[in-house]
Order: sequence, then structure tokens, then C-alpha cells
Amino acid sequence: MSEVLQHRTFSARLDCHYLLKLPAKIDSHTLLVVALHGFGQSAEIMFALAEKMFGPRHLVAALQGPNQFFVDPKSMQVGYGWNTNRNAAGSIRLHHDMVTQVLNDAGREHGIPRDRRILVGFSQPVSLNYRFVATCPGEVRGVVGVCGGLPGDWETGIYQPVTASVLHIARRQDEWYPPNVTEQYSERLRLRVKDVEFHLLEGGHQFPSKGNVIVEGWLGRILR
Repeated sequence: MSEVLQHRTFSARLDCHYLLKLPAKIDSHTLLVVALHGFGQSAEIMFALAEKMFGPRHLVAALQGPNQFFVDPKSMQVGYGWNTNRNAAGSIRLHHDMVTQVLNDAGREHGIPRDRRILVGFSQPVSLNYRFVATCPGEVRGVVGVCGGLPGDWETGIYQPVTASVLHIARRQDEWYPPNVTEQYSERLRLRVKDVEFHLLEGGHQFPSKGNVIVEGWLGRILR
């Protein structure tokens, strides 16, 4: 009898983490902003970027990626990520579960309805966030993607029409998502999203310093 190598799968309990900062006052104008950091970054980094983009008057929850690793073994600096091309389905499912948990926990606790919830991602989780809003319609009012991509199966996957408004910000000198690719995003997103706003800004693969101005105008339009 020849040897057989079997691949087996099991689920295990995972502790997930996020940072939550409450504004001085929560009222009918307060947003819940759930923000996801880029590859190798952390919830602390993303929290600072999200608060700068949306301002201090909103409730910001910065979610930490489930996969940790040493960015620099010498300094023992730890970074976090969301997925790879191995066992992608499990990573996508975990992302959806984590985002749903934070949206529901923070939203219900502080009385922020779904039409006042915004999902934000930088770089790696952008495509995951687009998958989420196309799989779980009605969970958020808007989604902001910064320097990220679209799902590989965006045109062919089994998704539902996206009810959330989308704001995508790309950078002209982005080495990971160059303009010859991102310039097609507006049209591609509209295959599933009714309301798409696209901006191509100068600069490399980083959060735009004037992103708050764009977001302010976008929020003023979609929340009227």
C-alpha cells in the first residue's frame, strides 16, 4: 500500500483585537468608522490615519489583522496582515466575520445605525472590504479604499449589488497599484456599485495628506 498525504482542516478559536476611541459627544451626526490597516502595519498606525481623515468627532474602530509576523527580526518589530494566496477562502471568511463583529458590537453599543457606518481600508484589505460590501449589502453606508485593489473575481464572482457608496483614492506614483491599472477601477467598480467616486492623486503608496478634504466632500454628498 502506497503512502497517501492527506490535507485536513479544522477551526480553532482566535482572539481578535481592535482599538476603539469614543468622541466627546455621540449624537445623530456621529459616524462609526471601522478602519483596516495595510500589510505589515498595525491598528495603532491605522487609527491615527483614520482619525486624521475623518476628524475627532466620530467613533473610530481600528481593527488589527489576524496574521502576525516579525517585520524586522533584529528590532523584533511586529506587523500584521490579512491574507495571502494560500487558503484564501478561509481568510476572506475570517475578514468578513471580524468586520461584522466590530460593526455590530460598536454600532449597537453606541446606538449608531447602519446608515451611519463607514468601512475604510488601506492597501491589502481594500479588496477584502469590497468583497464584504458585495457579500453583505446594507451593513455600511459607505466604503473608502485607499491605494488598494479590486477582488480578482470582481467580474465573475457570486456577489450581490452593492448598496454602499464607494470612494476610491489611488496615487499616480503607487508602485503596487499603478495608474494604468487603477484608472480602470471606476468603470469596473460600477459593474456592482451604483455610486462610485474615484480620485487619482499625485504621490506614492501612502495615505494622502489631504484625504480629509476629499472625505468631507464625499460624506456631505452621500449623507444628505
